[in-house]
Amino acid sequence: MGNAHDSNGVSSTKSLFEKGATDKPDDLMQKKPWKIIIADDEVEVHNVTKMVLDDYVFEGQSLEFLSAYSGEETKQLICANSDTAIILLDVVMETDDAGLQLARYIRQDLKNSFVRIILRTGQPGKAPERDVIIDYDINEYKEKTELTAQKLFTTITTALRSYRDLRIIEKNRSGLEQIIKASARLFEHQSLKEFAKGVLTQLVSILKLDESSVYLQLSGFSAFKENDDFIVLAATGKYENSVDQYVSSMFSVDVMRYLRQAVDTEKSLFVDDLYVGYLATKSGMKNVLFLKSCGHLSKIDRDLIRIFSNNVAVAFENILLNKELVDTHKEMLMTLGEVIENRSTDVGKHVHRVSLFCYLLAIKVGLSQDEADLLRLVSPMHDVGKVAIPDSILFKPGKLTPEEFEKIKPHTTIGYDIFKNSNRQIMQAAAIVAHQHHEHWDGGGYPQGLKGEKIHIFGRITGLADVFDSLTHWRVYKEKWGMTRVLKLIEAQRGSRFDPNLVDIFFENIEAFVEINNRYPG
Repeated sequence: MGNAHDSNGVSSTKSLFEKGATDKPDDLMQKKPWKIIIADDEVEVHNVTKMVLDDYVFEGQSLEFLSAYSGEETKQLICANSDTAIILLDVVMETDDAGLQLARYIRQDLKNSFVRIILRTGQPGKAPERDVIIDYDINEYKEKTELTAQKLFTTITTALRSYRDLRIIEKNRSGLEQIIKASARLFEHQSLKEFAKGVLTQLVSILKLDESSVYLQLSGFSAFKENDDFIVLAATGKYENSVDQYVSSMFSVDVMRYLRQAVDTEKSLFVDDLYVGYLATKSGMKNVLFLKSCGHLSKIDRDLIRIFSNNVAVAFENILLNKELVDTHKEMLMTLGEVIENRSTDVGKHVHRVSLFCYLLAIKVGLSQDEADLLRLVSPMHDVGKVAIPDSILFKPGKLTPEEFEKIKPHTTIGYDIFKNSNRQIMQAAAIVAHQHHEHWDGGGYPQGLKGEKIHIFGRITGLADVFDSLTHWRVYKEKWGMTRVLKLIEAQRGSRFDPNLVDIFFENIEAFVEINNRYPG
C-alpha cells in the first residue's frame, strides 16, 4: 500500500496537512453580498437608495445593487440573477402597471417564490394598496414619500430575514432530498473503492446547496482502519493523490490523532474546520470520513452530514455483505476452472488466457467495466460441461468421428444446466457462456442454432477467444498452428462463425492479443 517512511521513521512524502501549512485563499469561505434589484425609471431613486444603504451589512454580508429602469430590463436582470434577495419595484415605469405585471411574471412564469418583492410607488392612486395586496403576490407596499432612511433600513432588514429563512427551509428540504437520492445510489452493488468515492461525491453535492455564499473547496478522504493505521480508499480535492496510501505516510500526526479519537470513542466529531465521521460495521471493519474546510458550515450543514453519515454506515455494511457473497462466488468459479484445467493436462493456461482475451475484447467492443469484469470472471466456465464427457472422447488423439463429435456437443447444455437455476448475476452469466460459446454468427453452431445478435455478446466474445487460444496451442488431437494460419482462418470465418464486428476489433488490437498469448505460454 506504499507506506513510505525513511530510515528514521519520518514520512518521506510531504505532508498534506503538516504543521505550519496554510490554506489557499480559495479554500476559505467568502460570503457573497445580498443582491438587490432597484427597478425604477427615476435615476434619482437609484442614487438615493444606494447612498442610504451604502454601508448596510446583514449577517456579515453587504449589499450588491443591480439597476433596471424599465420592466423589460428588470425581467432580464431577474432571469440572469435568480439568487436575488429583494426587488425594490416601482409600479409605474414604461406603463402604468409595469411593476404589477412584473411581479406576476416573477411569481407565475419564473416560479420564483423566494425573492422578496417590495412595491414602491409615487402614485398610490394608480395602484391602491388594498387591491394590490389581494391581487399580487408581493411582500411590502410602500409609498416613496414614507420611505425615510430609517424605514428603508427596517424594510430591507425585515425582507432579508424573510429571504434567509425561506432559503434555510429550502436548503433543509433539498438536503434531505439529496440524502434520500444519494442513499439509494449508495445501496447499489459496487466495489468498496467506488462506494467510498461515491460517499465523498454525495457529501460535496449535499453541502453545495447554499446559493448565498461561494462554495467551499472541500477536500476529504475515506479510509479504513488496518492495524494501527488507516488506508485511504478514496479522496477528493487536494488529497486526491493519497488513494491507497497509509494515512500516517501522507498526513500529520494531528490528522492521525483525530482519526484515532473518532475510532476509540466510536463517535463522529467536528474539530475547528475538520469533520471526522466514524463508520463501523457489524463485521468489525472500522471506517472514517475526513473532510477539511468545514469551519463555516451552518448547523443545518452539520446535521445533514450526520444524517448522511448514518446512512453511509448502513450502506457500508450492505456493500461488505455483497462483497462477501461475490467473493464466495468468485472462489467457487475459480475452483471449478482449476478442476477443468487439471483434468485436461494439455490445456495448461487455456482458461486463464481465454479470460484475459474476453476481458480485452469486452472493453474494446464498448461493454461497461462491470460487464467486462463479469465476463473475465465467468469465461473460464465455458467448458465446465466437459466434466461429464468420457475420457475416451475428450483425450482421443486425432480427429473425432461424426458420432464422437455428437457425443461431445452436449457439454454446452450440461454446463448450462449446472448454473441455470441460480438467480445470481454471476451464475446466470456463467450459464450463458457455457451454453452459447459454440453458436455461430450464421446460425450453423450448436446447441440451439442461434444466429447473429440472438447470440449473447458474452457467448460471441468467448467463442472467438476460445478458438484463437485453442488453435495457437498444442492439443492432444492437433499440433500448434502458426499465427499466420490462425489469423487467416479467423478472417475467413468472419461473418460465418464469428461476429464480423468482433473480428474487426480483434484485428485492430491483434498486438495486445498476441502479447497475452506470449505472456502465458503452455
